[in-house]
Amino acid sequence: MGDIKLPKHMFLWSMSVIYMFAFASLYVQIPGLYGNDGILPARRMLRYTGKPLLEQLQDSPTLLWLGPQLGLDTQQGMELICLLGTLMAFGAMVWEPLRDALIFLFLWVLYLSLYQVGQVFLYFQWDSLLLETGILTVLVAPFNLFKWKSTVSKRHDGITFWLIRWLFFRLMFASGVVKLTSRCPTWWGLTALTYHYETQCIPTPVSWFAHQLPVWFQKLSVVGTYAIEIAIPFMFFAPIRRMRIVSFYLQALLQVLIILTGNYNFFNLLTIVLSLSLLDDEHVYFFLGHRKQNKSRSWTQTQIKWGTALAELASYCLIVYWTVVYFELEINWEKKSISSKTAFTYHEFNQWLKAVTIPSIWIGVLSLTWEITTAMFKCASVRGFFWKLWATIQWAIFATAAACMFAVSLVPYTYIENDSNSKIWPGVRTMYDSVDRFQLVNSYGLFRRMTGVGGRPEVVVEGSYDKETWTEIEFMYKPGNVSAAPPVVAPHQPRLDWQMWFAALGPHAQSPWFTGLVQRLLQGKKDVIDLVQVDESQYPFKSHPPTFIRARLYKYWFTKVNEDGSVPQKWWRRQFSEEFYPTVFLGDPNLDSLLNHFGLKDKGQPKRNADTFLPVTLRAVREYARALPAPLILWSLFFTGAAICLLKVLFSGSRSSSSKNKEKEAVAAVEKNDQAVKKEEKEKTKRTENSADCDKYAKKRK
Repeated sequence: MGDIKLPKHMFLWSMSVIYMFAFASLYVQIPGLYGNDGILPARRMLRYTGKPLLEQLQDSPTLLWLGPQLGLDTQQGMELICLLGTLMAFGAMVWEPLRDALIFLFLWVLYLSLYQVGQVFLYFQWDSLLLETGILTVLVAPFNLFKWKSTVSKRHDGITFWLIRWLFFRLMFASGVVKLTSRCPTWWGLTALTYHYETQCIPTPVSWFAHQLPVWFQKLSVVGTYAIEIAIPFMFFAPIRRMRIVSFYLQALLQVLIILTGNYNFFNLLTIVLSLSLLDDEHVYFFLGHRKQNKSRSWTQTQIKWGTALAELASYCLIVYWTVVYFELEINWEKKSISSKTAFTYHEFNQWLKAVTIPSIWIGVLSLTWEITTAMFKCASVRGFFWKLWATIQWAIFATAAACMFAVSLVPYTYIENDSNSKIWPGVRTMYDSVDRFQLVNSYGLFRRMTGVGGRPEVVVEGSYDKETWTEIEFMYKPGNVSAAPPVVAPHQPRLDWQMWFAALGPHAQSPWFTGLVQRLLQGKKDVIDLVQVDESQYPFKSHPPTFIRARLYKYWFTKVNEDGSVPQKWWRRQFSEEFYPTVFLGDPNLDSLLNHFGLKDKGQPKRNADTFLPVTLRAVREYARALPAPLILWSLFFTGAAICLLKVLFSGSRSSSSKNKEKEAVAAVEKNDQAVKKEEKEKTKRTENSADCDKYAKKRK
């Protein structure tokens, strides 16, 4: 691979933005989710038993153990962590020296601290992916925070940046494979996308229009998804540079389409950030319009170029051929459509997966070995004994770290195939078990099964004062009102709305937190109500909390285009399915029994913190941010940081242009001076020659 200075710079900047989104999004929701009056108070996750701090950190690695020393309770400790993470990530976004290994290490520790007490609201795959990417970012980032000028060798960058590519491969390949290993009939029947757009957690307005596409196109889209997620990832390690770049654009295209049709917070943005590991400086310069001048090639170089082009073309043809054969793609010219169906069995796919899993590991081994060897030769070319020794030491450290991270990742990677997982060396498995709680490596597999085939299940919460007249409590983001358009909330993740989607997939007993939500709504707790509706005018029980609450299960479907081709006024249609949660009230024995069963019964209020500087400051910031919608906060931070970065580029560009002009003027002055000196020397020489000629002439006359 070529130089990766620019892709690495883009990666570190993008990781700063992702961290900023993640911390700011969670900060807004902490009081309602984890506060003392929240749905799942986080203080229950920390048991202060009097153990030494080191033992507490071993039991649960989180900085929240330090809260009491700072005069903070668990909620305020989480808020402080989120604010610190947001500010540090914002600083790294706008100031390059802060994109340092120590800063990213601290950001990773902060997010891990939140993850340890986050419970069900923080146990999403993208949270694990952010932690794994975060620890790899520590290896990729330079170590120059306390140095005026970085002296860290860049010769090992190819090794550490390769780990990002390996993570990206594991994520995409596993996401494609699990769709088939799950035996989901919609994925095998290629009809998954005919349900996906209306049954995903939080659709976007574009989802409604995508749902109207013809079935043949939806099935063809599933085939394309399989090709991009299962076949194309092997091109990540291709020795031909153009194949890696083509795979980058295909993966980016898939993620952009998902962003347009679904609210998946920062996940798809993070996936695109991982795909930057496929680029190099030459392509980034080409993208920016700085094309490299073509040099004349020798006959051998021309033959190699044509050979690689033919190999590349053959690879594309094989992928297209296998796609056509294994999904029986046929063009129907009369109907102007493309028919498709799966032409292989579950057993055949399992045999293929068993045959390819171990070789894919060896492909990774060879690719990593190449990067390590290349870096070693770069270190050997360093001049000076001391600098060569220092570069070699760094190479050895980062090569060992990369090899260990690669080895540990094989355990979760091979979860996709049991026989391959059983062949993992016991020593590697022991290493994985020892670091598992730190989320250094994880297994992935998104959209394993398609839910809502018979209609999207949706929980609708209702409140009443007299048990006769019921009023729906409409959430800000999840579907409820059939006339309300789907929102656009990414990169914010409304974690309560997401869990409401999971709760609808089973009985309420499988979602213990739902009983905590009902209790807080009956109590009229402001922090929880803010998760439902930030705008008090949209909450039907703003003056007084409801006396009774119940929850009912509905089936939702997207409406269809009218016969005349016009768009209907309503986005959804729905039908009552069954009761989800019985009617309860404060003091209800049934509610108290459920609270006790799930360990959610209030056991007295915790002590109020002293009015010292830090708690008072945190409360003031909270009061200021309470009335602002979360997406507005996130995008305000982003555009502010982007504007600062743009101004810095413009000012640096003007400075560089002015300095270049000064240099040109100086060069022109020097040249002018040189010309004057040369002219004077010529005139002097001429005068000397003339005087000499006169002397000769005078001598001749004498």
